[in-house]
Amino acid sequence: MGVLLPMVCPMSESFSSLVDTFKNVGVSRAYGPAVNIAGEEIVPVAVVSFGFGGGSSPEDAQPGSGGSGGGGGGFVLPLGVYAKGSSGRMTFRPNTVVLLVALAPLVCAVGVSIRGILRTVRSHR
Repeated sequence: MGVLLPMVCPMSESFSSLVDTFKNVGVSRAYGPAVNIAGEEIVPVAVVSFGFGGGSSPEDAQPGSGGSGGGGGGFVLPLGVYAKGSSGRMTFRPNTVVLLVALAPLVCAVGVSIRGILRTVRSHR
């Protein structure tokens, strides 16, 4: 008798390779390397998020009723930079465009909530 070896799916090999690639992603992606611009040292700051998923079909599924697949995606949101001020201290300078875009849903939610509260108060008078 021979030795039985486990069957390795090509998709699982690809996934393992992907996991190894992103294993050390973390703070180094959120804080970029220091850059010197016009004599001022800055460190870019961002929110980095990504995700991956996969799927397959059971072995006993009917032909044409299932399949395999996978995918992934991510985004980077530049929050601003840390820069040395005139005093030599590092201070955070936000990206105002991203700040406004990020606050827009919050402002809308607060506005809708206040409108609901006012309608409720008026209807009970």
